[in-house]
Amino acid sequence: MDRLLFGDNQFFGVNHMSEEKARAQAIQFHAVEAIIEVLDVAYAAGIRTFMCTTHERIAEVCDHVRSHPERYEGFTFYPCMPYAHKYANAVTEQGMLGALRQFMPDDGFMNAALRGGKALASKDIEGIVTLLVDAEMKMFAGLSTPVIFLQNVVVDLLLGLGFDEAFSIFSAHVRSRYNAEPGFITMNLPMLLDALDRVGEENPIVCSNINKLGFRVSGGLDAYELALTERRFRPIAMSVYASGAIPPREALEWLHSLPADPAIVFGASTAGHIRGTVQLVEQIWGEPVAALSPVTD
Repeated sequence: MDRLLFGDNQFFGVNHMSEEKARAQAIQFHAVEAIIEVLDVAYAAGIRTFMCTTHERIAEVCDHVRSHPERYEGFTFYPCMPYAHKYANAVTEQGMLGALRQFMPDDGFMNAALRGGKALASKDIEGIVTLLVDAEMKMFAGLSTPVIFLQNVVVDLLLGLGFDEAFSIFSAHVRSRYNAEPGFITMNLPMLLDALDRVGEENPIVCSNINKLGFRVSGGLDAYELALTERRFRPIAMSVYASGAIPPREALEWLHSLPADPAIVFGASTAGHIRGTVQLVEQIWGEPVAALSPVTD
């Protein structure tokens, strides 16, 4: 993984500290051209990885990148799925059949629909999971997607249900069909690592809140620091600034002091914030932001 990954919360009105700012950003990025403009700034600053949801407008971003391969050399996507609101909105606007046609993979609508029907009828969880992954990955066809993430809304639900097997199903399908590594986003890092150990996932890629204040760190900061010290996994830190509560240099220097040396995903909506973050990371780590983050021993 690269040291610094660019996220997409700011594009879709997600801000954990300010609803007013979230609304303003949603308006700012209503048009896909505004999103692409910010991604171009990030790319020019040296960022090569876009960790994104499967929101409808990301499909337009994918179309744009596919249409300009020479302009985005080395650019990769880290899809994060599912984006639950997308399905609910599609069913409301197009009906169940229209939603199925929109999201089914290109390898045959009837085949996919029958596979989904059989899976639902027989409660075949593996069939349902693989069908949904294939539907979400449709927009990324032909693009580089070396890591595919399961969103925390599903990961943490599965943790609560104790359904560890689903993580293995997701992992196996991502590896076999997309030649990619599975990633997992969670709000409870220690609990997820225990579950992944139980199903034999070795050195997994896990994204979670990691910040000096313990902001939105379920299980407590002490448990996180212990996991980052003693567990073998590849961490990605999000909410590193605690939604603006920690000054950037202080937040990043604390992160750099951790033994696990995680990669970082951040969101920004202005050129100044993007360039400032890149500059800080390169100063503190002493390497380009696209340099590979080491694997935890």
